[in-house]
Amino acid sequence: MKRTPYKRILLKISGEVLTGEGGFGIDPLVIRQIAGEIKGVRTLGVEIAIVIGGGNIFRGGAASSRGMDRVSADHMGMLATILNGIALQDALEKMDVQTRLQTAIEMRELAEPFIRRRAIRHLEKGRVVIFAGGTGNPYFTTDTTASLRAMEIGAEAILKATKVDGVYDADPMVNRRARKYDELTYLDVLKKQLKVMDATAISLCMDHQMPIIVFNLKKKGNIRRVILGEKVGTKVRG
Repeated sequence: MKRTPYKRILLKISGEVLTGEGGFGIDPLVIRQIAGEIKGVRTLGVEIAIVIGGGNIFRGGAASSRGMDRVSADHMGMLATILNGIALQDALEKMDVQTRLQTAIEMRELAEPFIRRRAIRHLEKGRVVIFAGGTGNPYFTTDTTASLRAMEIGAEAILKATKVDGVYDADPMVNRRARKYDELTYLDVLKKQLKVMDATAISLCMDHQMPIIVFNLKKKGNIRRVILGEKVGTKVRG
């Protein structure tokens, strides 16, 4: 078994990554591919927790900007993350990966409620733990959820999986001259207003010196490369 720099990580998966070519909803093929990557890195002996977004189904912020009550919109967004969590759990368990889904909004028929000590115990037993339902509170993003849960479970890094291969000074999908950063500080991200995570999440990571690695999930083997300490994507730290 290869040695890794991490014992426990939190993987933040953007909801948009789950759409595949359709641009909306959940693509079963993409879910299976992600599950296969996660199964592969478990052989490295790393404990894996996951926070999953819901932007492929519903975005609370976008709905509220069009007139919907913000609290109602955010609750709908939280439910979208639970749908994604159930889909990922299903794909992992079909690959014989023991998984637990915990939600910040209690729904015992579908998932366990989030209990910090229970989550840590699951990780210690080698289970993959998926955190869904955000923080359970409106006005907070799943980026903030990822930062919060990472602190609570004692993760050593946040791996933010996206559709691009790191952090750029401009949108690389629009500007071909956009420059990719290999490393950034938390203050760089805040001052330059770079779209790594929202300011609340970055500030929380800065206060607790939690490193963030932003990388492209769609490139096969990238999760493994990041966990092995290879230079992949962009690293944000103090």
